[in-house]
Amino acid sequence: MTTACRELILGGQRSGKSRRGEQLAAAWLSRSTAHRAVFVATALARDDEMRARIARHRSDRAARVPAMITVEEPLALAEAIRSHSTPQTLVLVDCLTLWLTNLRMPADGATDNATVVEPATTALLQEIGAASGPLVLIGNEIGLGVIPLGREVRAFVDALGRLNQEVAAACDRVTLMAAGLPLTLKEPA
Repeated sequence: MTTACRELILGGQRSGKSRRGEQLAAAWLSRSTAHRAVFVATALARDDEMRARIARHRSDRAARVPAMITVEEPLALAEAIRSHSTPQTLVLVDCLTLWLTNLRMPADGATDNATVVEPATTALLQEIGAASGPLVLIGNEIGLGVIPLGREVRAFVDALGRLNQEVAAACDRVTLMAAGLPLTLKEPA
């Protein structure tokens, strides 16, 4: 399993996206003792179920890739990539969907904050292009089902679709996960 310089991994819930990202990080770490891996977690623990889910993910990740360090950054994703990306460090971001959720629907209960998405996305795309080491970004593909009934949900699905397209264009490789199996959508030239 090779790591592209910049890879986007998309898929549905429980499709194997995170496991694939962890496998890429483990492979990177195994190639050299000088290699490092940083996991950038974007999830916010807004309720008890999410707190338990985050704790389980931390534990599972530590067991599967013990040398990878975790940084929690729910909003300042571009800055997190900039501060951790080096030629010897693979940065794994999980996930873009939660990051977009955090931007649009702040934890303080404010209304849809769509105006912050464009500048944050622009900054993210700049950092993807400027990353000096391997970068793996994970996100959900949620636009494959029926059109949602609510205006806010439709707006979110549209925003995520645009984000996925822009990040895919900025990445060397794009992988779609389904049932734990990778399907390469874009390969490095």
